[in-house]
Amino acid sequence: MTGSLYTRVVLTFLVSVIGGTILSFLATTWIFQDKLNENLQGSLLDFGQDIVRIYETLPLHEAEMFISEMKQLNSYHIRIYKATDQFQSYGELKEQHPFPVTTEQVKKVLDGERVQFNGIDTFFLGLPIKTEMGSKAMFVEPLTSSSTSFLIKFVLTFMICSLIAGSLLILIAAMFLVRPIKKLTEATRLIAAGDFNVKLNIKQKGEIGTLARSFEEMMHDLKQLEHMRREFVANVSHEVQSPLTSISGFAIALKQVDLPDDERSDYLDIIITETARMSKISDSLLKLSLLESQSLQMRLATLSLDEQIRQVIVAIQPQWSARNIQFDLDLQPTKITADHDQLNQVWINIFGNAIKFSEDGARINVTIKQNIKNVTIRISDSGIGILPEDQKRIFDRFFKADRSHSQKYEGSGMGLAIVKQIVSLHQGDIRVESEYGRGTTFIVILPITTPTE
Repeated sequence: MTGSLYTRVVLTFLVSVIGGTILSFLATTWIFQDKLNENLQGSLLDFGQDIVRIYETLPLHEAEMFISEMKQLNSYHIRIYKATDQFQSYGELKEQHPFPVTTEQVKKVLDGERVQFNGIDTFFLGLPIKTEMGSKAMFVEPLTSSSTSFLIKFVLTFMICSLIAGSLLILIAAMFLVRPIKKLTEATRLIAAGDFNVKLNIKQKGEIGTLARSFEEMMHDLKQLEHMRREFVANVSHEVQSPLTSISGFAIALKQVDLPDDERSDYLDIIITETARMSKISDSLLKLSLLESQSLQMRLATLSLDEQIRQVIVAIQPQWSARNIQFDLDLQPTKITADHDQLNQVWINIFGNAIKFSEDGARINVTIKQNIKNVTIRISDSGIGILPEDQKRIFDRFFKADRSHSQKYEGSGMGLAIVKQIVSLHQGDIRVESEYGRGTTFIVILPITTPTE
């Protein structure tokens, strides 16, 4: 419980408020103590001097009667010493204890000196009085608490009330503050368990709202990724299971002793073909893994891009010539700095898709245009095209577009993901423009010089 966010918020608030209040109280008392006492001293001194003038003006008997009937005695207490141990008091102390006056202080006042004592809870003034019966010492103290003492009590009361009210408010506020955090924590636990259909319903603004919206976007992306992963596993399982079944079946058939040589040769050819197919799937998986981990080292060199594209087209001639597909080339001579082998993979994948999804006798257009910084390669076919909803995802990992043709067109759906990673490693960009049923254009933009970092 002590480690929860709710508890830490409350404890932090209480420690901050209590510490700040105590420091403020001490600072305020220290700053205003002298000024408050100074105001009280002025009032007390004025009252004491009035008493002195009464004794100096009136006869002793009349002065004592006049003082005993003064209304100011509700606020002040007076003691008049004839000697160090003899005094006469005026005013009722009520519940207040009289301040202690030492013999030394009485002697000083009897000798004509003024005595003043300032304290937090005690404050008095001693003045000499000259009467017809000789010198006397008068000590005056306020019956109410000093302003400093009152301030202390006021601040202490205010502090306690503030802490109680503030604590109640922070307990309530912390509940609303921590509630969305708890929702996010619970959602995280559910997502970790594989449940991506979590509703947060957090409508707050500010940092918490931003965090909640970011969390929902992440959850949506994870849901899509999980769907793609399952789809990929299903596709790869199918792609792997099919050649494995063929290899296993024909390997068993080869064990027959009386198998004719021509059939044995056919079976071996099928096993070799299916093995190559499995090797290609494995190679694609490894290639994609290396590219995504960015552990594949770039081997940059200056190359002729137009010549490389021509060589790739010649290398894959068996794929397009057998179907009477023609290439229309408009290749501007272009020199770039790039990884030759990786770019070969890009053109092989894009041309392979263009050929695979084109009708027999179709034409594929390839153009190169260059500016100061970049070179743009456009590869257009007149094939089946790509659905609008698939165009945003064709470069995603594990995604296989146009699933309705999955039986007709073989492939694991990793080729364009590999292309995207290679182009990104070259600090370039790749886009697709397609109209379903009418063809597709891939646009590859590469820098003339690939940055080394």
